[in-house]
Amino acid sequence: MHARSQTATLVGVLIFSTALISCSRSAPSSNTSLPRTADGKPDLSGIWQVHNRAAADLEDHVARFGLPAGKGVVQGGPIPYQEWAAKKKIENAKNRLTADPLAKCYLPGVPRIMYMEFPVQIFQTRDHVAMAFEWQQVFRLIYTNGSGPAIPLAFWMGDSRGRWEGDTLVVDTTNFNGKGWIATHAAAGWIRGIPQSQACHVIERLTRLNANTIQYEATIEDPNVFSRPWTVAFPLNRDDKYQIYEYACHEGNHALENMLRLGDRPNQR
Repeated sequence: MHARSQTATLVGVLIFSTALISCSRSAPSSNTSLPRTADGKPDLSGIWQVHNRAAADLEDHVARFGLPAGKGVVQGGPIPYQEWAAKKKIENAKNRLTADPLAKCYLPGVPRIMYMEFPVQIFQTRDHVAMAFEWQQVFRLIYTNGSGPAIPLAFWMGDSRGRWEGDTLVVDTTNFNGKGWIATHAAAGWIRGIPQSQACHVIERLTRLNANTIQYEATIEDPNVFSRPWTVAFPLNRDDKYQIYEYACHEGNHALENMLRLGDRPNQR
């Protein structure tokens, strides 16, 4: 009887231990070590920057003159262009000195501004998340107070409204003016602009993973340009030792185009 009692006790301990291990594996993890604001939301504030080559090309690309190689950030296959949009990006390549909004210092739009290789400083309050970009001192103001889009005015950067889903900030942006480019795409050695229409709708997700990383995702839906929604994803890296410097760019600037045209003229004496 004594041996049976010991055996039963041992079996009970093993079952209990296995149950504990199973519970520990299946229990949802919560990151309690994240820096948080007074209202308990993950604190996204700080200076952040991408460490990728998405500004040159969103998809995998080899090195070309003036263009370093890089891995793509598009998820689930190539960008699903409609036929006319695929032709338009080639046309944009031929007219890139005048067609690209950045060539004249216009605003990059969303999500293009998020993967340009310039830092961004994020400020966070209960009702807003503000982003101050080094490039041309561009800023975004994302409302998190539950308000919807304003009257239908068209903006380069769109109208951004945010909400929290757990520890993820979800940003819904509409009301684009349709003049921006989603990004550039480098093919056959040329920078080709990915067009955008006023029907563009962007859903961004910012999830702080740890002290130095935000996982960024953006799903782009534009029924006038693409055959289906598509998504980009990459990390933003924190560097609070950096500071946001001035990067002045005059809107409507034609200097670059004119300087390059001078190189095509024959020498005059």
